[in-house]
Amino acid sequence: MLVNPYELGRQPFALAQPAALLKRAGFAVRCLDLSLEKLDPGILEDAGLVALHAGMHTATRIAVQALPRVRQLAPQAHLCVYGLYAPMNESLLRELGVDTVLGGEVEPALLSLCRRLRINGKPMIQSEPVISLGRVEFELPDRSGLPKLARYAHLELPDGSTRVTGFAEGSRGCKHLCGHCPIVPVYNGVFRVVPREVVLADIRQQVAAGAEHITFGDPDFLNGPGHALEIVRALHREFPRLSYDVTIKVEHLLKNSEHLATLRETGCLFVTTAVESIDDRVLKLLDKGHTRADFLELVRRCRDAGLALSPTFVPFNPWTTLEGYLELLSTLAEQELIESVAPIQLAIRLLIPSGSKLLELSEVAAMVREFDSAALVYPWTHADPRVDALQRQVQEAVHAAEHEKKSRSEIFDAVWSLAHKTAGRPWHPIVEPRLARAAIPYLNEPWYC
Repeated sequence: MLVNPYELGRQPFALAQPAALLKRAGFAVRCLDLSLEKLDPGILEDAGLVALHAGMHTATRIAVQALPRVRQLAPQAHLCVYGLYAPMNESLLRELGVDTVLGGEVEPALLSLCRRLRINGKPMIQSEPVISLGRVEFELPDRSGLPKLARYAHLELPDGSTRVTGFAEGSRGCKHLCGHCPIVPVYNGVFRVVPREVVLADIRQQVAAGAEHITFGDPDFLNGPGHALEIVRALHREFPRLSYDVTIKVEHLLKNSEHLATLRETGCLFVTTAVESIDDRVLKLLDKGHTRADFLELVRRCRDAGLALSPTFVPFNPWTTLEGYLELLSTLAEQELIESVAPIQLAIRLLIPSGSKLLELSEVAAMVREFDSAALVYPWTHADPRVDALQRQVQEAVHAAEHEKKSRSEIFDAVWSLAHKTAGRPWHPIVEPRLARAAIPYLNEPWYC
């Protein structure tokens, strides 16, 4: 049984790929997506192995909460947790009764584990490496056991229509060592590509299942520019009406800016990019590889190329000031990016998980408290209590406003007012003009954590 706790409303490649490999080797495989399905009695009755995918922080917390129920329903099963966040939380997972912890390129290790279980019953000692970065012989992902694509998050278009959205991966890992990134403790600068023919075949089967848009889940789509561009060119030749979106670093977008038009021409509707901050000191501490000026230049180049940019941020971190937060909001307004930024991005607080490279910074190591096994982070408190108070207020305001289905502009107005009030600054209207909401496509499940 392969279990997906949560993955941003996407049909999980991280279940479909190992399912294909294990089925080819003769194992009976069932998939369960807890974001859409329930962990009902009887569902794990015959499971010899239950493997939960911990690909995100939120997913890992859900997995931790689900483990007692899994053990109750399948007391005979070998428990495994695999994915990006598994190695970082190995000690906690083993305390919770997990037998095997796997990270990195996990498919060969999952296959090895299944073979050992078939021969020996229930091995208690893990012999597979916790982190493996060896190359995988990728199969066409088997999505047959997953909920239909139409049940997952979809694309919202400017005219109010929607598109069924599929999910593909062209690569895993990353070349870069950004200080706060959860990929770094596992991949440490290594990235691996999924063969082009496998990616295209996977998208082909999703189109046949109704996909009209594809989200590429690569941590950075341009880690291997040649590989990535070959995929989207071939994709556009075969499916000229299919659209897609990608995630790419600011640094890579600027370095490959001659390909911004290529992305647009092959059907890319928007690019998600982790800007994180517009404060150069913070960007240097996070080792992001770009500056405030680079971000502003990228906004200009994307506009010139007719390509929508969807920036993400970590606006609340130990170095945030109230003035700096106001400056971020002002910059987004001046650059006409209010409608391009998912409101939750205005409330994100820096997470420092186990194994974070940020812990190598002496000021961070001195700041954090004992690891919180419930939240799966090292807690920290801002030196200015007003900043922490503002973060809580912004998060509550965003959640309430989204529940009331308010527009991004309305939510931004509320955050703008809160920030000015907290900073003791006189309120003034937001700089006009604003870019019309109708110009920005977006996925309807924008959480990025």
